[in-house]
Amino acid sequence: MARLPRLTLPGFPHHVIQRGNNRQAIFLDRADFEAMLVLLDENARKFQVALHAYVLMDNHFHLLATPSTGDGLPQMMQSIGRSYVRYFNQRHGRTGTLWEGRYRSTVIQSERYLLACMVYIDLNPVRAGMAARAADYPWSSHGHWLGLRTDKLLTTHALYWALGNTPFAREAAYAALVQSGLGDKQIQSITQSALSGWALGEPDFVADLQKLTPRRVAKAKPGRPAMSSDSEAA
Repeated sequence: MARLPRLTLPGFPHHVIQRGNNRQAIFLDRADFEAMLVLLDENARKFQVALHAYVLMDNHFHLLATPSTGDGLPQMMQSIGRSYVRYFNQRHGRTGTLWEGRYRSTVIQSERYLLACMVYIDLNPVRAGMAARAADYPWSSHGHWLGLRTDKLLTTHALYWALGNTPFAREAAYAALVQSGLGDKQIQSITQSALSGWALGEPDFVADLQKLTPRRVAKAKPGRPAMSSDSEAA
């Protein structure tokens, strides 16, 4: 069965995952992390993609981003992927592929999942045992949203602005969300939606999303399609 094209829609936030081939490391030292951040900054601006959150792990990375155009996100990821592999291979004296196939992504419902996805991304190093606290991990957007540093890569989403009337209030409110963490069901939903490519949101959101694209946005329910009244009367 042919695989579905990625679900990419302008104006909606997308959760993106890119993994190293066979789970191999894609960042070996500080210079590698910094090179990826430069590429993210350059290409997000070039292809008009607003980056809301990111985390660079040793063998994969996550992004939360809203493209302004239908092809902006795929173009950004293709450009980053090619440029980083060229950089990495040249610097580390290697050849061949670096990525585990194409990147994975899906559209998420802002009101229901955007802040949860930001928290999910920030807590990735904690879940992996790479940091005791999200604030201890340097290669994520977490420090920016807590007011610990300024990250020019990032674009503030309206839902983050709504957390408070002042920067301090927003930072404190977001810190509380991260401190509260996510339940196992939320973590599984956010992970699996990106890996499978199915939209993440409430039924009404998914139904409205389907009207915008011929590509299926949700997994078909098991079983035979329901018969219409005309068929039953035949």
